[in-house]
Amino acid sequence: DPSDYLGHGTHVAGIAAAKGNNSLGVAGVCYNCKIMPVRAGFVIRYPGSSAFGTFEYDDMVSAIKYAADNGADVINMSLGGAYSETVKEAIDYAYSKGAIIIAAAGNEETEEKKYSYHAALDNVIAVAATVKDDTRASYSNYGDWVDVSAPGGDGDNGIISTVPTTALEGHSSGYA
Repeated sequence: DPSDYLGHGTHVAGIAAAKGNNSLGVAGVCYNCKIMPVRAGFVIRYPGSSAFGTFEYDDMVSAIKYAADNGADVINMSLGGAYSETVKEAIDYAYSKGAIIIAAAGNEETEEKKYSYHAALDNVIAVAATVKDDTRASYSNYGDWVDVSAPGGDGDNGIISTVPTTALEGHSSGYA
């Protein structure tokens, strides 16, 4: 089930591939690209409460292998976490099948790699976040290990994108 209960994955997918020229106010940087929605974990945020969910390495591994086995040319991992040999092996597997692997550099506002797995791995393109004026998002990790910066961010200086509205039950109910 690729439903996006928090909105982060849909926000990132919209930055990448939101359909352009449709009078909805946003176009992705590759608006003719196709998205294979695959969810590796989930977080639900109910209005007025804190978020909860699960994001486990075995789910990440399953998602990466599923995407690679089903012909994904690019696998985007807008996530971070501690180093995991199992996830590294899944990334290497996808890379061996010809997939380009991209991952967020992280949100700790540091240049230390240890906070930026799996973006810091050799077979992964590490991406830092930029905001509207094309400067680094204040929270984004950085350093000589980062390969590229791309639109991202949220808040007043963030990038406009597609984001699902969320029903009280935590299920995607439309798009804003």
